[in-house]
Amino acid sequence: MGVHGLTSFVEGNRQFFTDMRLRDCRLVIDGCSLYFRLYFNSGLDQARGGDYDTFVELVRQFFAALSECRVQPFVVLDGGMDHTDKKFKTLQERAQSKIRQANALSRGSHGCVLPLLTCEVFKQVLSELGIPFVQCISEADFEIASLAKHWGCPVLTNDSDFYIFDLKGGYLPFSFFQWNSVNGKATERYIPARHFTVNRFCSHFNHMNKQLLPLFAVVIGNDYTPAKITEVFFSRVEFERVPSGRRYGQSSSPRIEGFLLWLSQFTSPVVAQDEVLEILGEQRKGTLRTQLSAGIQDYQLPHSSSLAQYFSSPQPALPDAQGLPAALVSQPEWLLRMVASGRLSSFVLDVLVHQKVLLVAQVENSHLPSSHTSSLSIRKTIYSLLLEKARRDSQTPQGVTHRGRGRGRQSQGKGGQQCDVPCVDEYDRQELNLKKNTVEAHRPNCVPPLTLASLDRASAQVRLQVLLGTLGVMDSVLQPLPPHLCLPVCVTYFWMNNCKPKASHHLLQAILLGLVYGDLCWRRAHPNDPLFGSKASASVCQRLSQLRVIPGQRRGLDLGLAHLLSQWQSCMWAALFLNQLLCFPLPEPQCAWVFSGTLLHGLEAAIRGGRQCESLLAGDAVAWQLYSILLEALMGPAAAAAASRGRGEEQRPAQQRGRGHGGRGRGNEGRGRGSGGGRRGNRSRGMTSSDNALDNRFALLTFDEDQQW
Repeated sequence: MGVHGLTSFVEGNRQFFTDMRLRDCRLVIDGCSLYFRLYFNSGLDQARGGDYDTFVELVRQFFAALSECRVQPFVVLDGGMDHTDKKFKTLQERAQSKIRQANALSRGSHGCVLPLLTCEVFKQVLSELGIPFVQCISEADFEIASLAKHWGCPVLTNDSDFYIFDLKGGYLPFSFFQWNSVNGKATERYIPARHFTVNRFCSHFNHMNKQLLPLFAVVIGNDYTPAKITEVFFSRVEFERVPSGRRYGQSSSPRIEGFLLWLSQFTSPVVAQDEVLEILGEQRKGTLRTQLSAGIQDYQLPHSSSLAQYFSSPQPALPDAQGLPAALVSQPEWLLRMVASGRLSSFVLDVLVHQKVLLVAQVENSHLPSSHTSSLSIRKTIYSLLLEKARRDSQTPQGVTHRGRGRGRQSQGKGGQQCDVPCVDEYDRQELNLKKNTVEAHRPNCVPPLTLASLDRASAQVRLQVLLGTLGVMDSVLQPLPPHLCLPVCVTYFWMNNCKPKASHHLLQAILLGLVYGDLCWRRAHPNDPLFGSKASASVCQRLSQLRVIPGQRRGLDLGLAHLLSQWQSCMWAALFLNQLLCFPLPEPQCAWVFSGTLLHGLEAAIRGGRQCESLLAGDAVAWQLYSILLEALMGPAAAAAASRGRGEEQRPAQQRGRGHGGRGRGNEGRGRGSGGGRRGNRSRGMTSSDNALDNRFALLTFDEDQQW
């Protein structure tokens, strides 16, 4: 939630905290706050799509520091949007802000935009390290506080609501949590931190009743409080001037201090609430009382936490049905278990509960359509799987209309029936504004139907057919590929056919080199792998890594390339979710090793400047063999061989390349893949235009709808 202005006020006043040496205890961690904090505080790339491999090392170092101090972490992650929708306006405002920040980054200005796959990377590292974690149904704040209260241990987060929750173990703000400065003797290692409790805080305000703090939070304003309540209350009440001698440092807030001192005169929260209602006025007292009471209730913690049982049980329990939104009560058990375990993205919860989603802003060309447009057909398949029951329930005899929960459009069904096609409202970037687009839940005709209730019991072959059918790939393509690279290769193929503008051969080569680099790095780190300790592989990894673009250097952002790579990430993001929903017909790849933005930007520039892939992989036969397998899988044997033989030809001046080809294989008018008439003024690195057909090397990657690969 977040209480307006409270973080800067409290954290700016040292006397509200005590110093703490954290060791030998449990620690409940707000997972979303952690990965945001680690990423943004470490100077990692944001403009080029993110450096997940570097981020992974930070996450490992963080949990290694906790282990060194014998601190047992329990990570709790946010789920979907609140089922009451009372925070949706705030979420829209944040999404709009991220669009503008992403645009600022694209122009070389400052902004904070978390790369798209960060959460998935974070969950994969937690699983790899064996860190206990759970993904909530909605916002995690209340569950985090309830678990910490149940165990009597501290909470690590960056949320001002934890200055309101009454927790015996207290609250450790990330701002003062020095995890990278472990101190103490070998047997008494600790992490320096600052510790907050509401008891100490209230003692500074005439020892006010701590049960008044929820009322304070609601009236001062949080993410759920109607702004009118705060505005009207403070326009009608006058506080005594706070004596200059008791103001708290440079972060003094007369409104916050004055209101806390005003509340301290009341011994009972009920009496204080009545006084607040009197100030707000008589006319809407009933409605206002309901709103205030509901807001205060959000801070009332239960005596026990269901998450305590979840973490202690060898077979984790399902979420409490009484606390589930109505739309989830009837959902299959396997789906709810996968959501709780983090193996299924919370994205599906927003589809099931609200039939609307907020798509994450990326750094891209704001004059072009959103990068998420490229992955729309994958999301449509996800929606059709999740909302198939809604489609069946809406089918009625001809002439009769039955509308169930959610949104839909009428269409003609089988046997002359009328049915409502389920729809999902997507909130996405249109130029620099957040716009709603209503999308029909539709699966490709080549994809077999599946019901959500029995999806987990469907054969692996059928589930794979749904995935590959959506991506437009035949299963024979997978045979020569390492299992963990099957999904990235399928995604790359899908992206090549759906990205706009079309990608250059240089960019495809860079992406494949990035996959090779990630595979070598991963294998070299595992003692049981034949490449463990390989000097040849180490040399190739070092050679490729040296080509990275260094974040913050004066070299400008290649916006055309950034836009294409944002489309690739969107396709991977959606395909990951579809693969999860289908219960992993393909192994889930380690996202940290399939994409590194600064590496791909550097590789593309090097290849475009004349560096040959063979020379970049020289000295390691394993690396070159893997690159050749990936290239052949995407382009076919003949085209891959031609590309290998004709490497020198790629360095001809742009005006000579593709003469006489006229943009072959790129027309496809009316099919949403663009036309061959690319404008010369829009020729950016990583893109091709109509007179740059690249010797037609991607003819195999542009098909009619009825063609198979």
